[in-house]
Amino acid sequence: MIQTHVPVIAIHGGAGTISAATTSAEQAQAYHDALKSIVAAAQAMLLKGASALDATCLAVEMLEECPLFNAGHGAVFTHDETHELDAAVMDGATLAAGAIAGVCHIRRPVRAARAVLEDGAHVLLAGAGAEAFARERGLEMVEPSFFSTEARRQQLYRVRGTGRVVTDHEGASMTASSPLDEDKKFGTVGAVALDMHGHLAAATSTGGMTNKRVGRIGDSPLIGAGTYADDRTAAVSCTGSGEMFIRVAAAYDVCARMAYGGATLEAATHAVVQQSLPAIGGSGGLIAVDRHGNLSLAFNSEGMYRGHARGNEAPKTAIFA
Repeated sequence: MIQTHVPVIAIHGGAGTISAATTSAEQAQAYHDALKSIVAAAQAMLLKGASALDATCLAVEMLEECPLFNAGHGAVFTHDETHELDAAVMDGATLAAGAIAGVCHIRRPVRAARAVLEDGAHVLLAGAGAEAFARERGLEMVEPSFFSTEARRQQLYRVRGTGRVVTDHEGASMTASSPLDEDKKFGTVGAVALDMHGHLAAATSTGGMTNKRVGRIGDSPLIGAGTYADDRTAAVSCTGSGEMFIRVAAAYDVCARMAYGGATLEAATHAVVQQSLPAIGGSGGLIAVDRHGNLSLAFNSEGMYRGHARGNEAPKTAIFA
C-alpha cells in the first residue's frame, strides 16, 4: 500500500515593522482575506493530489496578481521609475530549479521561472534573455505599466527624496494602507508545500527594493539564498533584506543544518533567522516545511504576512508577531 502524506501549504507576503497606530480593522482584514483565499486555493490542489510544485506556483501566481503585495502587479519601482522583477522555483524531489531576474514584461514571473526549470538547460536567466525565453515559451507578456500602482509610485517619490535605497515596499509610512509600516516592510512573496506523495517545493517572487539601482538582484531568484527545496530536509522561501540573506545563504543554510547537523526544522530556522542574519544586520523572515510536515514561520521583524493550512483544516493567517 502506498503511504500518503498529509499535505501542507504555507505562504508569505512580506515581513516588517508593525504600524498599529495607522492600522484599521478593515485594512488588516483585506490582507487576511487575500492570504486565506490563496492558501485555500493551493490547499484544494494538494488535497486533489497535485504536486507541491504545482501548489506553490499557483499560490505565488495569485500573490503576484494581488496589488497588496510586492510581486507582479503592485511591484515597487527602481530609482529610474521602472520595474525589475525576480522569481524562482525549486522541486525538492529532483533538486531541479529555475529562476528569472530583472524582467519587466513577463506578467507572471513565477511561470517563467518554472519554464526555466522545465527546460532544464539553465537555472537562472536574466533581463532581455529571460524575456526572450518567456516569449518563446508563449508566456503572457505585458507593458511595464501593468505592474505599476499609484501607491508604489508615491513610495518611490518619498524614498527617492531621501536618497536612500529601502528594502521592498519601504517608503510609504505616512500612508495607512497597510498593517505593516511601509518604511520597514519587506515585500517578497513566497510559498512552500509538502504534497501527498511526500515531495517538497518552494517558490518565491518579488519586485525588489524601492529606489533600487537598476540591475540590482536580491536573494529571491538565487537558489540557496532566498529559495531552496530538498525532499531530504525542507522547502524554504525567504523575505527580508536580500543582501544579507545572500551573504548567509539563508535558505540553504536551514537545510544544511538539518542534513549535516541533525537540527530540527525549528532549531535550524531559529539559528538562521535569530542568529546568523541579525549578526550582520539582516532583518526579515522565512517560511519552511520539512519532509515530516513540520512548519516554521520565523521572522525577526515585528510582523510577517503569512498563512498556512494542513490537510483539510481551515486555513490560518497572521500578520503580527
